Amino acid sequence: MNVVLISPGYPAEMPHFTRGLAEVGARVLGVGDQPREALDPELKRSLADYLHVRNLWDEDATARAIHAWTKGRSVDRVECLWEPGMILAAKVRAALGMPGMTVEETLPFRDKVVMKDVLAKAGVRTSKHQRATTANEVRAAAERFGLPVIVKPVAGAGSADTYPIRDGADLERALSALGNVPEVTVEEFIEGEEHTYDTVCADGEILFENVAWYRPTPLVAKLNEWISAQSTCLRDIERPEVAIGRQLGRQVLRALGWRTGFTHMEWFRTAKGEAVFGEIGGRPPGARLVHAMNYSCDADLFRGWAEAVCKGRIEQDLRKKYNAGVVFKRAIGQGRIRAYEGLDRLMARYGEHVPVVDLAPIGAPRRDWKSSAIGDGWIVVRHPDLQTCLALGDAFASELRILAG
Repeated sequence: MNVVLISPGYPAEMPHFTRGLAEVGARVLGVGDQPREALDPELKRSLADYLHVRNLWDEDATARAIHAWTKGRSVDRVECLWEPGMILAAKVRAALGMPGMTVEETLPFRDKVVMKDVLAKAGVRTSKHQRATTANEVRAAAERFGLPVIVKPVAGAGSADTYPIRDGADLERALSALGNVPEVTVEEFIEGEEHTYDTVCADGEILFENVAWYRPTPLVAKLNEWISAQSTCLRDIERPEVAIGRQLGRQVLRALGWRTGFTHMEWFRTAKGEAVFGEIGGRPPGARLVHAMNYSCDADLFRGWAEAVCKGRIEQDLRKKYNAGVVFKRAIGQGRIRAYEGLDRLMARYGEHVPVVDLAPIGAPRRDWKSSAIGDGWIVVRHPDLQTCLALGDAFASELRILAG
């Protein structure tokens, strides 16, 4: 099977999916804007061929280049696991006459307003929302819904350029910061715990499900430098407080007509026990959450996705064995990483429950905490008991310090 994979080397998780395709026997034809010589050596070994394009986001030109490059050889699938490239992938499918999501089917996964309009018509509980292209339209929507509201890019991903608006001063600061964003959505602010609903599907059948709990919400973590954010994949997704989100997620997938691949949905559980849809991407989650899923069931979902795409099934035992939490650390101070405090003590106490410690090395420059979800390192903790797993995560969040200066 020949698979055209757009952007096989970026973001950070993409080489793992490229490797997964190669391991299940696919010939991976990579397309990206990174020069071949800049690709990681391990990634190169997973590629059967590679097309370097000057501007990946000139979608029509890139689609034409791929069409010319693949002429004379069979192509079975066109895939892209990076959210900004989903429309491009749909255009390439159209150019090559490939099965898979069309541009029209992809749009609700990229445009948050279209997404919520489709789901509202299907009876899914979503936040009130309105598209805005000018500052006055943002102000009018905020007045219509009443504060607090959330302002975010229509085609954004994660919490990038997302702002909570609690008063007029917040609104004007957000409008100033969003000056280069052409289109935003203004949404009702939903108070509650934030969770994910993640799946791997083949031909409309759900082959794997995951629910993760964000502690605290990504938006709170984004706005507070001192926080060590945690994302915990839950072992028991049958619990009533989690099952409501699972039911919501299945309803969303049906309404959007999702067929094959990874999905990543975010939803809120309110104090009243209501599940409210946040947003969904037709791609895997970032920020090491697929790694945490792997550690929750001792499986390889990078390969599992490839099995679903190429074979229509996953040939692995995906039963959950653990709750698995990933903890993200931010250094204290500025400059270069100079020391870790508390790591040896924590590992002596909890090391048997810690499969991953990946911290920025001593001497490395401290990363920009505002632009990096990973921060200056990440740790995975896991345990069959949820409260024990949460306590492990809290210990690394509060007791481990990375010092810069």
